[in-house]
Amino acid sequence: MSELFEAVDALIASASPLPPPAERERLRKAHGLTQAQVAAALEVRRPTVVSWESGKTEPRPPQREAYARLLAKLAQLYPAPAESTPTAPATFTGPSAPVTPQRPEPDSEPEHAVSPAPVHQPVRPTATSILAGTTRRPAAKKVSAKPATATTADPRFENGPLAVIDVEDGQVVAYCVGGLVLDVPAKSLPSLIDWTLAEAKLGAPRLSGPGKDADPLLVLTEAACERYGLPIHLTQEERLSGRLPEGHKVVKQLARAEWKLTKRGLGPWARIYRPAHGGRRACVQLCLPSWGALDTRTWGSAGNLPAVDLARMLGTFASRVMTPRGSTAVTGLELMTALHPPTRASAPDADGKRHSEHNPGSLGHEPVDCAPCEAPDGHPLLKDLPRFHQRGPAEMLIEEAYDWARPLTDDEYSQRYLVGIDVNMAFAAGANGLNVGLDAPTHVQRPEFDPKLPGSWLVDLSHIELDERLPSPFTPKGDRPEGPAWYATPTVAYAVELGYQVAPAEAYVRYENGRYLDGWYNRLRDAYIATMADLGVTADLSPADFLTAMDGYRQRDPQMALVLSAVKATVKGGIGKLRERPRGEGWKPGEPWRALSRPTWRPDIRAAVISKTRINMHRKMAKHAAFTGQYPVAILSDCAVYASDGPGPLDFLPYRQDKPLPGGFRLGVSPGMVKHEGTQTVLWAEAVREEHGYELNLARYIKDGQITGADTGE
Repeated sequence: MSELFEAVDALIASASPLPPPAERERLRKAHGLTQAQVAAALEVRRPTVVSWESGKTEPRPPQREAYARLLAKLAQLYPAPAESTPTAPATFTGPSAPVTPQRPEPDSEPEHAVSPAPVHQPVRPTATSILAGTTRRPAAKKVSAKPATATTADPRFENGPLAVIDVEDGQVVAYCVGGLVLDVPAKSLPSLIDWTLAEAKLGAPRLSGPGKDADPLLVLTEAACERYGLPIHLTQEERLSGRLPEGHKVVKQLARAEWKLTKRGLGPWARIYRPAHGGRRACVQLCLPSWGALDTRTWGSAGNLPAVDLARMLGTFASRVMTPRGSTAVTGLELMTALHPPTRASAPDADGKRHSEHNPGSLGHEPVDCAPCEAPDGHPLLKDLPRFHQRGPAEMLIEEAYDWARPLTDDEYSQRYLVGIDVNMAFAAGANGLNVGLDAPTHVQRPEFDPKLPGSWLVDLSHIELDERLPSPFTPKGDRPEGPAWYATPTVAYAVELGYQVAPAEAYVRYENGRYLDGWYNRLRDAYIATMADLGVTADLSPADFLTAMDGYRQRDPQMALVLSAVKATVKGGIGKLRERPRGEGWKPGEPWRALSRPTWRPDIRAAVISKTRINMHRKMAKHAAFTGQYPVAILSDCAVYASDGPGPLDFLPYRQDKPLPGGFRLGVSPGMVKHEGTQTVLWAEAVREEHGYELNLARYIKDGQITGADTGE
């Protein structure tokens, strides 16, 4: 008889009543439990709990009965609001009906973190104690669950832009944004590509009407590399070549399945595709962190994150910037193109057919030659120059960021501190509203200067005399120009703004122009501000509150701090890549290199952005000096150092009732505003300059006082 009773108990347990998936998640979060804690109590994997809460799968005995017990106890502790649940939430009348799989709501905190206990309940029971029946009902206050929010409105990409592929307990799983976990049936890399395009519903909609949807990104962990026959790490020879050899078995598998690789081959960032058929793309991007895809200089420790955290971090970056397509520098360039695609569909012709045509406001489909003065050394335009010829400012456009310092005055030595302030997203702010050329340059002799016309101008600004306590706005080193030199339009326009006459001898101008970088700036600005808000620094803070919020802000959410670093690197890298130099490959001076074949190889645009950024810095310093009589002692790119009696920016920045000096430095989170970079004593400055030379740029080391290698600020 006992065997019959056990059989009946097992039958009942197999159909233990459960609430709907959304209610399961609400109850867990109301009690401050993470999915990992529930999984540990029930002796299952965390992805299993994720699947239960999304409705993708249903628990089976013996876990089902224990899970039902846990949820029933939680329902007693946290009844659902009456207006959202028509029936008693603690009464489950039978097994839950089949439901359409839902994306689980992203937790407000990472799953490895434990939510703080409510003030009414000093000690919160664990999932294990609830199952053991040792809980007591807390005070009446309930913790409501955060309402679910859709991550994308496009059903083609309902699982987000990317997935991190990992192996757990022998099963391949895909961690997607929002905590969604998918089982991956693929047994080989070609079948993984097939599954991604046919079933995974990964990708992102285009950022511009004429553009292309973002291809799905798969990030393979070390375990996934091993499962699919890829090496966990590249050999020294493979690292130098940037790819696996053509004879590798996985490369051959892809070829047999008629998948193709780009010229980059199967490397840290690989694109696997088939030629477009009927206007439909079939392409998947691979990212292999263990091969060095996530460079620590820009992504920090992202490559070492657990799969679920890596999916959250990269998913946030993808949603705010774009799906990564390579390094942050590559992504910065790709974002420009995604926002201004080179072509668009034409209006229907007489037969009703549309054709590809140039998209106005873009850089077009074909590269254009730069002006000779804009070409870096070794460019094919300069192949007829003598081999060891050194070009000076009268032959070469030299628009770079500030690297300037001066000796301290006696009055500055009498003060206690040196305080550094740093401009947020300075190069992005320089790109905002900037008019840049969209076509090839036109050479003009003795032109009349037009501040609205992008170009490079040969003009003599050596007659302009400015206060020597400020760096010259016309040279990166801050020296006064010695004669005619090439300048970008913003630099010459600033000379005119200061009231001086200019008479260019010649120029290379671009009559087709526009504010090409405005959309790029807006998207990166929004990404930066949203990520800073995640770290507790918002745009509505007073100056004092802003400085307080900035103290230790990166430690509040280390994953979002990694996103922030990547956003900033996307700005600097994207601008720098507009003038990408040769990268080995047997290149010789005078020969073209690969980057020259891109429409986005535009050294003139890079020069204009840096020119405007430097001018913006000088304008603020001049305003500050005119009002306060204070002058910087050192500048490096977007960091300026001032002597001060106090250790913080508010000790020398002229604020009145939280209002800054108009046109001067302003504390805040937005691009173009400033933050505290670091403080050292004047005695420290004297000691390091005595040891390392009085030309030492103190702005380079003001952050932590450690004398390290040079940083160009680019």
